[in-house]
Amino acid sequence: MIRLSSSFVRTLREDPADAEVASHKLLVRAGYIRRSAPGVYTWLPLGLKVLRKVEAIVREEQEAIGGQELIFSALQPREPYESTGRWEEYGPTLFRLQDRKQADYLLAPTHEEAFTLTVKDLYNSYKDLPAMLFQIQTKYRDEARPRAGLLRTREFIMKDAYSFDIDDAGLDASYEKQRGAYQRTFERLGLPTVICQADAGAMGGSRSEEFLHPTPVGEDTFVVSDGGYAANVEAVTTPAPPALDEAEIAALPAMHVEDTPGANTIAALTDFSNQAFPGKGPTTQSGEWTRYEMLKHLVYRLTFPDGSTEPLVIALPGDREVDEKRLEAAVAPAIAVPFTDEDFAAHPVLAKGYIGPEGLGLGSASKIRYLVDPRVVPGTSWVAGAGEQGKHVYDLVFGRDFHADGTIEAAEIRDGDPAPDGSGPMRLTRGMEMGHIFQLGRKYAEALDLRVLDENGKTAVVTMGSYGIGVTRAVAAIAELCHDEKGLVWPRTVAPADVHVMATGKDPAIAEEAERIASELEARGLEVLYDDRPKVSPGVKFKDAEMLGLPTSVVVGKGLASGVVEVRDRASGAVEEIAPHSVVETVVGIVREG
Repeated sequence: MIRLSSSFVRTLREDPADAEVASHKLLVRAGYIRRSAPGVYTWLPLGLKVLRKVEAIVREEQEAIGGQELIFSALQPREPYESTGRWEEYGPTLFRLQDRKQADYLLAPTHEEAFTLTVKDLYNSYKDLPAMLFQIQTKYRDEARPRAGLLRTREFIMKDAYSFDIDDAGLDASYEKQRGAYQRTFERLGLPTVICQADAGAMGGSRSEEFLHPTPVGEDTFVVSDGGYAANVEAVTTPAPPALDEAEIAALPAMHVEDTPGANTIAALTDFSNQAFPGKGPTTQSGEWTRYEMLKHLVYRLTFPDGSTEPLVIALPGDREVDEKRLEAAVAPAIAVPFTDEDFAAHPVLAKGYIGPEGLGLGSASKIRYLVDPRVVPGTSWVAGAGEQGKHVYDLVFGRDFHADGTIEAAEIRDGDPAPDGSGPMRLTRGMEMGHIFQLGRKYAEALDLRVLDENGKTAVVTMGSYGIGVTRAVAAIAELCHDEKGLVWPRTVAPADVHVMATGKDPAIAEEAERIASELEARGLEVLYDDRPKVSPGVKFKDAEMLGLPTSVVVGKGLASGVVEVRDRASGAVEEIAPHSVVETVVGIVREG
């Protein structure tokens, strides 16, 4: 039994100054967590109980599919991460440190290397496989801008699991087991999720899916279509228009350079084109020029993990902007920042405001890498900068007049854009990543030489899967979803206790009856939080109960003189008056029914 009179619990009446979202405000105010440093939190007793219940659900579902739990140190040596390239790839998000002998270590953001090396150390035959191992452990990432309480932190608890199989068919089976376990886990936690195609990022591998919880405070944007397509915007591929063949391209008008005074923006260039060349727009039936035909060129400086840099020119239709997250995913592990005036001065071939492929050799002999949006296909006609002030090129045809080094998925996705699988228009939604599953394949096994003997006695590289759930983030997501204007409203599966008993009155008989009820509920196997504070007013106790958010409360107060106590449901607000001798059986029934 948790007695509030002696518990390390203090509720606050005011929101913390740095809190932006409801879960952050309420978890601090209800005394579940306290901030230690930016992005670092202390778990107080009640918060730890919630965390452990979330962990238990995650653990049960992992064990149900054959997962075996172990735990690694958060402190890991440099060498394995250097072998896989991630010592550099993680860049500034990696916490690096040295011991007294100047040996390099890190605080692990994930543990692929450790799992791989452990299996390598202990297993050597296909007979040992498949294997599914997992841990629930603290991770570290040096977030540049930790925010929103537990939603984006520098220290967090994650469940990471890894499958080891002899072949791709085994990996597929392991992946599907984890996929099902994730669905059951989030259902038990009461967190609706959408399974979205995702970008593998620094993890690498082939198939990758995220479990995103739809919420306005989510930092991820994903798309869904009525036909069932769902993907993180970083993983959306742009349907390309049909390309023309050589004969069709040869029949198109020749390119020509025109004076375009004052047309140094996409909007101004569009207006100028409609005035100077009315009815000549190549993509509309009316011939009206739109921003789409104005090929926009954006220049970025890429910085790689080893510190080297290079310029990158991106071309996309003028009616689109670059989505920074899509760009980040496309150029990873490099970091892209827009060109500055100093950068332009160092590359005079790039005429700011009038950049275009004509005459620059972009995509061929130039040392400047040139990538285009997937909508730029052979035979498409564009208007682009001519490489000098006040001039643009018209009827500039891709595949005839200019080429590129490749394509890049960096343009923004909009509501109504067609889904790449043809399942209809897409809708944009905000969400929070709760879990991510990957088919890693052989990337880490090859880097760390994880091989076993197959059934023919030959060595075979093991194929791997990786599966993560943010446990501390799940606590925050549940709090974000389950609250009202008065405080938290925990689902029974993760609440810190089953029932909150309150003694509200000065009559000694009230305290005696509340003590009896609390003790009998505990004896029946329920977790009880008992507000036995003798000098606290009923009003304060009620406010604290609403803030703490336990699903069921029993109030022993002035009604006892009339032969009743109250049983309150936190979610619905329903209040039922029950005879004292029946209350224990009633509450046990409520809890057992879920």
